[in-house]
Parts: sequence; C-alpha cells; structure tokens
Amino acid sequence: MARAGAAGKLAPYRAKRDFAKTAEPSGTKAGKAPKTAQGGVFVVHKHAARRLHYDLRLEHDGVLWSWAVTRGPSLDPDDKRLAVHVEDHPLDYGHFEGTIPKGEYGAGSVIVWDRGTWRPDGDPARGMAKGHLSFALDGAKLKGAWHLVRLKRRPGDAKDNWLLIKVKDGEASDRDILAEEPASVDSGRTIEDIEKGVVPKRPAASPAKARPARSARKTRSAKAAPLAFIPPCLASLRAEPPEGADWVHEVKFDGYRVQALVEGGTARLLTRTGLDWTARFGTTLAKAVAALPYDDAIIDGEIVALDASGVSSFAALQEALSEGKRQDLVLYAFDLLRLDGEDLAAEPLLARKERLHHLIGDSTGGPLRYSEHFEAAGDIMLAHACRMGLEGVISKRADAPYRSGRSGDWLKAKCTRSQEFAILGYLPSTARRDGIGSLVVGFREGGEWRHAGRVGTGYTAAIARDLKRKLDPLKAKHAPFTGKAARDRQVVWVEPVLAAEVEYRTWTADGLLRQAAFKGLREDKPATEIVREVPVAKAGKPKDRSTRAPPSPRIARSSLSLSNPDKVLWPDAGLTKAGLLAHYESVFHRMAPLVLNRPLSLLRAPDGIARHSFFQKNASPGMGEAVHVLKARKSEGLLFVEDIDGIAALVQLGVVEIHTWGSTIDAVETPDQVIFDLDPGEGVGLEAVRRGALAVRDHLAAIGLASFPKLSGGKGFHVTVPLVPKAGWDEVKTFARDFARAMAATEPKAYTATLAKKARRGKIFIDYLRNGRGATAVCAYSTRARTGAPFAAPVSWADVEDGIAPNAFTVGMALPATDPWTGFRDAAQPLKTG
Repeated sequence: MARAGAAGKLAPYRAKRDFAKTAEPSGTKAGKAPKTAQGGVFVVHKHAARRLHYDLRLEHDGVLWSWAVTRGPSLDPDDKRLAVHVEDHPLDYGHFEGTIPKGEYGAGSVIVWDRGTWRPDGDPARGMAKGHLSFALDGAKLKGAWHLVRLKRRPGDAKDNWLLIKVKDGEASDRDILAEEPASVDSGRTIEDIEKGVVPKRPAASPAKARPARSARKTRSAKAAPLAFIPPCLASLRAEPPEGADWVHEVKFDGYRVQALVEGGTARLLTRTGLDWTARFGTTLAKAVAALPYDDAIIDGEIVALDASGVSSFAALQEALSEGKRQDLVLYAFDLLRLDGEDLAAEPLLARKERLHHLIGDSTGGPLRYSEHFEAAGDIMLAHACRMGLEGVISKRADAPYRSGRSGDWLKAKCTRSQEFAILGYLPSTARRDGIGSLVVGFREGGEWRHAGRVGTGYTAAIARDLKRKLDPLKAKHAPFTGKAARDRQVVWVEPVLAAEVEYRTWTADGLLRQAAFKGLREDKPATEIVREVPVAKAGKPKDRSTRAPPSPRIARSSLSLSNPDKVLWPDAGLTKAGLLAHYESVFHRMAPLVLNRPLSLLRAPDGIARHSFFQKNASPGMGEAVHVLKARKSEGLLFVEDIDGIAALVQLGVVEIHTWGSTIDAVETPDQVIFDLDPGEGVGLEAVRRGALAVRDHLAAIGLASFPKLSGGKGFHVTVPLVPKAGWDEVKTFARDFARAMAATEPKAYTATLAKKARRGKIFIDYLRNGRGATAVCAYSTRARTGAPFAAPVSWADVEDGIAPNAFTVGMALPATDPWTGFRDAAQPLKTG
C-alpha cells in the first residue's frame, strides 16, 4: 500500500497523465519510505520529448524527487548544467522504459540511462529547503560527489531552476559521457531503438564495467590462447542497393580489408585471408588500435589512404605502402566481433555497431575512425556516393549476425565496376624497355583459368617498371588458358600468382573486359581464389550464371585506331590516350549535343600535361579527315567535329581540353546560350563560390531565365542559360555584361565584373567575356589539363546546394544515372533586349 504522504505528493504527477493512454506507472504501488532518510536509489532517464533532456530522480520519503536536466549531466566540474525541478514521480517509475504517446504530457521515448544508489551529505530534506543538496552517486555511469544548487527565482518562472554540478574528485573527467554511453543500463537499447520498437534480448552489460580505465585493465594470462582469426563476412555484388527498412548502408572503401585483433595491450592487423600485415601497415595504426581501453577485441574494418579531397584511393594506398608513408594510413572500423572476452558475432549488426561506436567515438581525424551507417534509401545513398567520387556502398541487414563468407547479409553496389583479376601475362611497353604496356588478366571458372582481356591504362612510369620487375621472375612458357588469345606471341606469359584490382566499364558479348584500368596489386588475396563477380537481381537471389553483367550506359565506339595508345597524357593519374578515348566513348551519349557541330578551340599537350601545351583554333596539316573545317566566308578555318570519330581524332592529336563556341556551325552568328563563369579570386573559398552560383541562378530566375550549372573541373562553376538563337553576339555579350555588373553593384564586397587581378582579390569574378564572338568555354565532359584528370561535368542545382566541388568528377567515375541537364534545350528562350 502506498503511504498517504507519498500519495499526496504524487497528486500533481497523476493530474498530468491519462493512465488509460500512457504506459507510465500510476504510482498506486508506491514504495515505503526507508527507515532512515539517508538516500536510496537514483535513476537518470534519457527522455526524447519535444526537446531531448535527462531526468535526474533521487529516492526520498517514498517518491522520486525529479529534475529535468536540459543538457544532461556532465563529469566536468566546470560545466554547470541547468536542472528544472519538476513534480515528484513514483518509485516504480524508476524502471519505466517505453514511449509516451503523442498528445500526452512529456510525449516521446524514454530509457533508463543510468541507475544506482545515492547518499546525501547531511539531511536531504533540510538541503532541499535550503536550496543546496550535496550528495554522492554510485551508478553504472555517474559516480562521486555532486551538488544541486537552487537559483533565485525570477519573475515569470513557473518552476525552480537548479544547477547540477560535479565536484572535483577522482570521478571528475572531461569525457563526454552522454555521447560515449547513449544506451540504457537496463535493456541496452537506445532512444532510437525505442522509437523503432526494438525488443531487448537481454540486459546490457554495465557500462562502468565495460569501459575500465586503462590502468585498471585485467592482466591477460600468459598461458591464454591468442585470439583466432575469424574468416570475414563478404559482400555479394549487386547492380543496385537493396530496398527496405531491413537494410542500412555504409560507404564502400577502396582499400585493404583488415581484421584487428587486440589483446594484452597489443594489436595484430590481419588481411582478409588471415595474413599478418601488422609490420607492413606500420606502427601508427597498430598503436592506435592497441590503445583502446579494453582487455581484448576483434574489429573488422578497412585500411585506406585518403586523397586530397578526403576520398579513399587504392592507388594512393599502394603509393603510401611502396614509399613508406604508413603514418598517413587510416583504419575505418565497421564491425565488432569480440569485446572483453564476449563473443558478439551472434548479436544483430546494429547492436555490434553501437558497441563499436562507444569504443571508438566520433573522431574524424587520426588513424582510427568509426564507419558510420545510414538508413536512407539505398539508391539515394549510392547516388551521393558516386557524386562524391566514392567507390560505392555496402548494404547490410540491420538485424543479421556476423556470418563468414558470402551469406547474402552484405551486398555491394559500385559506382564503377571493379574487381580483382589474376595476372596471366603482360605486353612489353613500346615506349619504355623497363616497363609493361598492358596486362593480360583472367579468373577461375570450373577449375580452369578463363581469359578476361587486357588492361591497358592506369599505369604511371613507376608502376609499369615495378610490375615488370615483379612479373619477370614468374615467366612461364605457355598461357594458363586455351584458345586463340593464348597463342598471342607478343604476350609474356607468367604464372598466375599475382592479383590486380581492375576498374572497368562493362563486359563485351564475348566475355572480355571493356575499358579496363589498373588500380593496383591485391597482395592480400590469392589469385587462385578469384572468380568473376556477377550481380544478383534480388537480395540473396543470384542471377542465372549465363546472364551477362548488365550493360553500362550507351557506349559510342570509334572506328579509328590510335597510334601509341599507351602514351601517358596525365602522369599523376596514369591516364593514357587509350584511357582518354575510353572516357569520351563512355560519356558521348550525353556530350554529343553539347560538342558536335560547334566551332572548337583546342588545348593540345602531345607529350602530356606536364610538358609543352598550346591552344589551336584553326586548321593545320595532319589533323585527319574526322576533324572538319568550316568554310563559311566570315568563319573560314574554324574547326568542328560531327561524330565520335572526330573526338577520337582529337585524342590522337593530344587534345587534353575541348572548348566550344556558344553557337553552332549552322548559325554561327546567333548564339544559343549564355555562360557566366564564376572565377574565385585570391582568398575566396569554395563555399562562397557555391553561394555565388546559386545567387546567379536566383537573379536569372527573377528575370524569367532558366539556368543549368556545370562544374568547371577547376576552381569555379559555369552557369549556362539556353537561348533560342535569335539575338546576335553583340546583344548577348551586352546582356551578359549588364547582368554581371548589376550583381557586382548589388554586392560589391562579394562580386566583381572587372577582369583586372587587383579588382578580383577576395571576390568572385563573374566572367561575362565568354559570350563574345570567338570566345569559348570548356565543353561539358571535356577533361581538364590538371592533376587528377578532372572533367567538366553538368550537375543539378540540388548537387550545388549539397556542396559539390567544382573538380568533383575525374576520369573513370560513373555518371549520375539521370542526366542532370535533361530538358536543357527545351528550356531555351529568346533573349529579350532593349
């Protein structure tokens, strides 16, 4: 029976709640007051009401004194957290977890974030009356001495405001306990689990015991058997990510899969086949993993090297390992299989990841980082990944245990297709005696080797030399497969023991790779285990083995043959003439209406972008029949192309950038577009340029003109307005100049329409000069003569709003599934002048 005193104290609590609607306890079974008034139980609820807060509850005289701590308790004595005194709660509320329904007082989800016992310093009733409670907590998360201090009530305050303050003692810390330990101490669930209706399978381990101080670790027995390698869970290839709430999605990293085994204060880093590569990856990573405050752990992750834009790059990883730059490597951890002697493999994925998140935290710097997962639709996640230059996404069943091998619980979808292939031979380079020109690759099928074609691009001079040095000791007399290709006398055959990561566009009808590029050696995987990856149509249901991989977007095929196709034009990226043509063939279905039958200006670098380059606007001998010359009276000698063979001829000439007029050869004197090039001056950051592009869009829209954004492939954005070709060059240029000047006058600190460098410092130059007769702008999908082989890319305004960088697209990246400039020509309007 509840005491009368307690019942009276609970009247305000009950008056605010309809117990026919809410599962909160009514308090009719409130407990008896202890024989002494010296403390009792304490509970901290995490409460996602209209605003997330934490409720501190202290047992006294048959009820729970309660305060709503708006930002939650802090272990830092310098953090004084506001605590609003609220109505007393019944003792059985201390075990309440669940969701308070909408419309009810305090609607939202609730978990028991911490519990334990409290001991007041002196008489607690007197302390409450005086407005200063001193007490000690002994909970799973909160320990040591604390103060609650009442503030002077101000006019308009409906409740008493207090401050919750941690005393400077041995339990004080600058740890963010709220972020490190978000789950319930009773059920192990998070607020998000409650919202999803997750049912607890077992009580969670006490966080206080799960995270001991480093100095308090138990010493591992010298006789204990070392942790054993667990064969990894592998992802099956799928053309598209799976759909549904059962799946979560992670970034697919482009690196080496690693299992980190931590025990006795040391760490071993094992490859996907169990090889110990700890020494190869260097001491920085091993020390970072070993420093984690646990007795032992098994962590699944990927070791990567990040490029300048923060994207994992397998080529950068190969370079870092070969040149000894191991201090720059990063381990992204995405699963936790064991922790402090507890086997977690049978736990659901999200439960394992939550424990892993607690272990590693949210650091975005340093050598050890947590791989976040997303619950957004898989196709949206893949589109974002491709737009950012990532390799793709890994989709995982949220409730699945960890199962070794390809169980169907993990699926992968890629922006560009890639997989490992065995190296079966090589063709010597025609340009350098000490290097290879291309690789011959294959895979295992039915116990035999199958030829998969040649990989002719992706090699720098250093890589080509290194490959030859490694392959020559493996020379063999015959090809390891049979057929016509095996009789090619130009090929140097080798024993198939080395594996290469290869990126490609698609498979041909006769089972060979199309537009294949070398990404690096895969020394972590035996060549004999390599089979062809075939996408599955549905989660867990593979396609018929006879079905070819789905084709990529329409591929235009040139009938021209390149001389010296292995000639490297971008040394840093290893992009050759053949690779450049492959790029244009793959994007031609979208590039064609923007480049064909337009006067051209060409940037040529016959010996590569690192050597001499020059612009060419008029015809010269030896350009080939596919490059045409305009013979109109006023436009004598202008160049244009009318098909993919014309583009191939430009590649043959060493053209590294294609620039176009704003008109076609059929209407040279009447432009069909206006281009504003936003060129940032010294000291102007990307965010300012992005805002500038959006401002140009909005100003154009205000005068009724639709516009389309394009990444320049350099530092800025191009904003293009399609026109019905009626106005002449002078009228179009005058409109562009007046528009740029008007924007500069409106915001003179941000923009300028003056070309002089002095006027552009700290501002964005709105370049309208590209709209005069004979002026050009880089064509959409044209490469740029810059490191990394970027290309100019049409994008959507949503991409710009999301923060896409002007050089986000590089050769080899997949295009968005939908053309962002669909409707470009349909949006054309005549320019209104005068």
